Amino acid sequence: MTTARELMTAGAECVGEHETLVDAARKMRDLDVGALPICGEDNRLKGMLTDRDIVVKCIAEAGDPASATAGQFGEGKLVTIGADDSAEEALKTMSEHQVRRLPVIDGHDLVGMLALADVARNMGTSDTGDVVQDISQP
Repeated sequence: MTTARELMTAGAECVGEHETLVDAARKMRDLDVGALPICGEDNRLKGMLTDRDIVVKCIAEAGDPASATAGQFGEGKLVTIGADDSAEEALKTMSEHQVRRLPVIDGHDLVGMLALADVARNMGTSDTGDVVQDISQP
């Protein structure tokens, strides 16, 4: 069984819940990613922030990304995957929650990020195609 730990990108970085969206956007640019986990002062995960969140929920609504914080935009229930969960479980979780990226946790600690592409490289194309279709549903 292939696990999330084997497929994930290790060393995922968080954006702090009190960091501004400008800081978050710069971190995304520097890391060349479109989403970051939001971590609290206790290093616990508080949510996810995407580049789309910054544009649609802040800038398009005439918000100020220099004063708005990441924590204000970490909406919804955070969906994660355990480091020792299987690739199949990761696909199932992505499909059920219509997400393309999952923070990988070991206990309560963030240990990496797992993207659909990471799983796709390891799994059959039909399994991955089904998940892409599920994620893309309105």
